[in-house]
Amino acid sequence: MGSFCFWVCFVVLSFASSQVANATVEGTVFIEGKAAIGRIDEDFICATLDWWPPEKCDYGTCSWGLAGLLNMDLSNKMFLNAIRLGGSLQDKVIYGTNDNQQPCTPFVKDTSEMFGFTQGCLPMDRWDELNSFFQKTGAKVIFGLNALAGRTIQSNGEALGAWNYTNAESFIRYTVEKNHTIHGWENELSGSGVGTRVSADQYAADTAALQSVVENVYKNVDLKPLIIAPGGFYDSEWFKEYINKTIKSVDVVTHHIYNLGPGVDEHLVEKILDPSVLEGESETFSGLHNIIKSSPTSAVAWVGEAGGAYNSGHPLVTNAFVFSFWYLDQLGMASKYDTKTYCRQSLVGGNYGLLNTTNFEPNPDYYSALLWHRLMGRNVLSTSFNGTEKIRSYTHCAKQSKGITVLLINLDNSTTVRAKLAFNSTLTLRHMYRSRISHHKHRIHKTTIIKLPKGIYSRLRREEYHLTAKDGNLQSQTMLLNGKVLSVNSSGIIPPLEPLHVISAKPIMVAPLSIVFVHMPGVIVPACKVQP
Repeated sequence: MGSFCFWVCFVVLSFASSQVANATVEGTVFIEGKAAIGRIDEDFICATLDWWPPEKCDYGTCSWGLAGLLNMDLSNKMFLNAIRLGGSLQDKVIYGTNDNQQPCTPFVKDTSEMFGFTQGCLPMDRWDELNSFFQKTGAKVIFGLNALAGRTIQSNGEALGAWNYTNAESFIRYTVEKNHTIHGWENELSGSGVGTRVSADQYAADTAALQSVVENVYKNVDLKPLIIAPGGFYDSEWFKEYINKTIKSVDVVTHHIYNLGPGVDEHLVEKILDPSVLEGESETFSGLHNIIKSSPTSAVAWVGEAGGAYNSGHPLVTNAFVFSFWYLDQLGMASKYDTKTYCRQSLVGGNYGLLNTTNFEPNPDYYSALLWHRLMGRNVLSTSFNGTEKIRSYTHCAKQSKGITVLLINLDNSTTVRAKLAFNSTLTLRHMYRSRISHHKHRIHKTTIIKLPKGIYSRLRREEYHLTAKDGNLQSQTMLLNGKVLSVNSSGIIPPLEPLHVISAKPIMVAPLSIVFVHMPGVIVPACKVQP
């Protein structure tokens, strides 16, 4: 699977959410505000670009179009501002540098080959064009190198032999000579997940070789790129061995997430709305977090690629409103376990792109990613919900603002939730505007519901962003924000994401099958008092 990645500075199923709400449940969001339990990078939201040519088809549908790195229209401005380059085919890419002795030809469909395509080549003039585009958009670029070069693939899928980095070194050297800025170089190959596998011991040696190449080529360059590996699916024993053998050579440990199964699965919507399915992935996040924490490594964890459903996703599911339940829950869960960056497969291409493959207009998850990027700060607070298992809850310190932001995801199709907040540690409630009551400060200890003097009730406000599907259809590709359609104008300008202003004393109302971000600038907890 794999892909090429940007950072953001930003069978059809008959399932709809048009059921009439027939119940209201009272619930409480418990927030531990004393100390952060995780900390994400400023560039947490990331999206990938891939190599797939138009002939890439899954289950009879060819969903990539001209979204591959070799053929996408770089003049289109509907892109986000941070990129990681790679993909399954990255391990079949050669680089058209001067020392390359093979013809620089594109991928050709061949079902007898791994991934269904022959080896392909990246011409250096196209690489220059891509870097010009990255520079214009302010992108940070992660490039996934061919990690299979020089290896022999056995009939059982085992890749034997050391990595031949000759062509990759030439490509890295060309990149530096042309002053192209790369944020990180990645090798994507692990115990499983990319059509073949390699031993942890061998891959640790290959990672050390990559680090040596990068150190040598960048010896006269001030800003050194990150060394990123291994990609693939998380396997606890393999990752533990690999991490402990790369404590001096790897900066970022990546893994992939496709926990919903194949894109052809007819039960994807049901899986997305099942809290036990969503929670199941916490074992991966916590497992990797614990391995890193117990190792002398200074490496951090990233999700290097996550499309939810593999083989390009599912039309009108992974590119529709319903997928925001899975996507935002993934972002919240990853943050809880100190994952620093989360790269979504894909920015554009397949059936899981943040942008429409044909016209590059935003799909619903684009707006979900944008709201997260604007509202969720770096410090993560421990959060739980009592009242119904159908609510998923996450809290961060607010971004570029005082206070906190709470994310509530209601997976129930017929129940509205009235949510109150409770804090398990000291907090300060402040009226954020100048007034005769601005001196009020109430410190609350232990676990308690916020209670304020009546005079403050009418003055403290919070900002709410309610996300719902158009016409209650979960498989709609149109998202509503506070009841208004989100769509770009004729010039491709993203609409303003304007909140509702609500009196803080009122419970947070979370409608059936809806998502709400709640920014509370007046709630100050110790974990949020000092944020760079």
